[in-house]
Amino acid sequence: MNEISIRVYYEDTDSGGVVYYANYLKFIERGRSEYLRDLGFEQDVLIAKYNTIFAVRRLNAQYHLPVKFNDLLTVQTLIKKVGRASLIFTQKIMHSGQNQVLFKAQVTVACLHADSFKPCGIPLMIKEKIDG
Repeated sequence: MNEISIRVYYEDTDSGGVVYYANYLKFIERGRSEYLRDLGFEQDVLIAKYNTIFAVRRLNAQYHLPVKFNDLLTVQTLIKKVGRASLIFTQKIMHSGQNQVLFKAQVTVACLHADSFKPCGIPLMIKEKIDG
């Protein structure tokens, strides 16, 4: 599992000081990017060296409690399943230092050729790092 911290800025909120619903998706995107980075894979290098990108194919999100301006959050990211050409992530957002889930999502990402956007198998080196 990977965890990152995110501070909620004014720009993330609506006029009531509550995080705009679409911004939760930005927060979990950062979580998935950092997960790959922690495995040693920079997304720009995956494109340049391996012609590989990951694109969201499916998302199931549940909003439990509001997140507000200046909250410090923890985004937890875990790979639930590795397929031939896809990864399924489970992700949670919580207040830092607390165990109460504010938001959770299951995200399926497809592995694609960067130049054609056609599906391809996940490169072996990525699968090995995930499994290892």
